[in-house]
Amino acid sequence: MRVLSSGPNTGLAEIKLPAVQPGSSIMPGKVNPVMAEMADMVCFQVMGNDQTIALAAQAGQLELNVMMPVIAFNLLMSLTIMTNCLRALGRLCVQGITANEERCRWYVEHSVSLVTALNPKIGYARAAEIAKRAIAAGKSIRETVTEEGLLSAEEVEEVLNTYAMTECKE
Repeated sequence: MRVLSSGPNTGLAEIKLPAVQPGSSIMPGKVNPVMAEMADMVCFQVMGNDQTIALAAQAGQLELNVMMPVIAFNLLMSLTIMTNCLRALGRLCVQGITANEERCRWYVEHSVSLVTALNPKIGYARAAEIAKRAIAAGKSIRETVTEEGLLSAEEVEEVLNTYAMTECKE
């Protein structure tokens, strides 16, 4: 969530997280992923507690383990903080996540991997050239194919229809 919401201009910015506190102290208007960061911290604490539990369990000899109090304490702490974390994360973050549709659409349209859909129409070698030109010019595959005039506008729309690429064909 932290990486997918990074931005707003230089990160991925694929999703928008709800603001739960005033924004960044150094960047006005930015929404910090504080709930996701809280979840990371809780997970780190639980991992530390797990290590303590594992070491304490190993320290027990025979049928007597004087480490039971530290085992119980860390286990109960982990259960409590993880339960609270998940409730807060769900309520204050996950329920409010929205897709940044414009940004996601841009990523799809500017993905060079779209060129593979052109292989059946123009061949691998020609598609590879289109990919190279698109990368060099900083343009999308769709723009480059259209400028080159290799396919009609209708063919470009049909072959590079990203919605159709994601549908199950039976």
